[in-house]
Amino acid sequence: MPRHLILVSNRGPVQYRVGADGELEIGRGAGGVSTALAGLACDADVTWIASAMSEGDRRVARETYGQPFAPLKDRPHCRLRFLAHTRRAYNLYYNVFSNPILWLVQHGLADRLERPNLSFEAMQAWKKGYEPVNRAFANAVIEQMDRLGDGSYVMLQDYHLYLAPLYIRAARPQALLQHFVHIPWPSPEEWHQLPWELIESICRGLLANDIVGFQTKAAAHNFRLTCQTFLRGVAVDHDQSVIRHNGSETRVRVYPISVNVDNLRSQMDSAKVSTYKRRLSALMREYAIVRVDRLELSKNIVAGFRAFDLLLRRHPELLERVRFLALLVPSRTAIPEYQRLSEEVDEAAAEINARHGHTGWQPIVTIYGNNYARALAAMSLYDALLVNPLADGMNLVSKEGPIVNERDGVLVLSTQAGAYEELSPGAISVRPDDVDGTAEALWQALALSREERKVMARYLRWTVERHDLEFWMRSQMEDLQSLVAAAAPAITRLAESKIA
Repeated sequence: MPRHLILVSNRGPVQYRVGADGELEIGRGAGGVSTALAGLACDADVTWIASAMSEGDRRVARETYGQPFAPLKDRPHCRLRFLAHTRRAYNLYYNVFSNPILWLVQHGLADRLERPNLSFEAMQAWKKGYEPVNRAFANAVIEQMDRLGDGSYVMLQDYHLYLAPLYIRAARPQALLQHFVHIPWPSPEEWHQLPWELIESICRGLLANDIVGFQTKAAAHNFRLTCQTFLRGVAVDHDQSVIRHNGSETRVRVYPISVNVDNLRSQMDSAKVSTYKRRLSALMREYAIVRVDRLELSKNIVAGFRAFDLLLRRHPELLERVRFLALLVPSRTAIPEYQRLSEEVDEAAAEINARHGHTGWQPIVTIYGNNYARALAAMSLYDALLVNPLADGMNLVSKEGPIVNERDGVLVLSTQAGAYEELSPGAISVRPDDVDGTAEALWQALALSREERKVMARYLRWTVERHDLEFWMRSQMEDLQSLVAAAAPAITRLAESKIA
């Protein structure tokens, strides 16, 4: 491990809220990236730089004068620095450009954008929001590098920070930079939705890194093609997965993210999870279909409900014997496209419940809120776990579920989830646009014999255990260390030449 790791993401591992008595209360950070990375903070000397998301975070930023501080007693080697951006810049950066524009383009869902002047709005949000916020992140990284001295690795996370590496590299040419993209990277055709100038800047920003990591081989391939399409003077070596541009070389690598298996299992023994298991068990019938998702356009939630509706129509013998439990985390509630989605989800569930349910039984139960203990409890109880996104970088629910499930439940998995590359041999596959096929897959999952379920569940557990979160991090560190080792002879020769 490096002496210092500077981890940079939009959200941090914790979030502060101001309690009724005015005191600060600390809670778990929201969002898939911070959830995945939070377990890494104990493994190295880490400075985590993140946006102040709440009023409590902003207060912490003021009270610490923008300096890193230790957020948790059980993480003595982790320091957190909150960046309190101006509200206007952050809104343009997050609510206008990153989400929904960049997110939907990268998930192949640009047709869901309700933006009649997309190019103009994208450029305005880019210049007045995305650029200044990325520059603020870069400045914070540079300050921390100067404070720590040599030996820092900088690991930037996801689509919010495509420009930050460019600014860091310009100020500190010898910095060791790695950027991991958690969401899908689409083909060059999808990027034509945005102005050419903007796409060029995104590619240049990412190529300022020494390594760019993706979840899947397909995403890495699409990134190389995108750079080849939109950048002049770029040389792409597809066999070695290397891109050369402006005299620098960027390695493009694949690191499928995973979960902290030991941590998951220890959480299952907690009193909180046990309480939720008892409560949720009371809702279950003979069979339980479960989904756990953010209320997100790419998650395909309504199609999953439609497939369940079709299952009940085709197999009325399942009425009152199966319940669909949907745990949904509200997401990006200030954005019109997401407000519309929330209405669509509620309407679909209500319609299906009205068709098949009665006063004493509702086939679909939706539970809203960001409650990880409750989500783990629900996943321990499924007979079928439905993961049917239209597009997903990885989807950690598909990896968490098999680890915590206690019923040898079956994973019904979309071919468009990043996890499909690893988990498909132990899952029932569905095309996300095929409602009929998804209904049939749910039926297959419930009809499998106990022995068939056990074999599939065993394969999923083995796959996740073999390539867990520690393996994901170690793979990246080994590649970064190989860069350091390769650069050492050149640095020695330069020093010797200066002495001579």
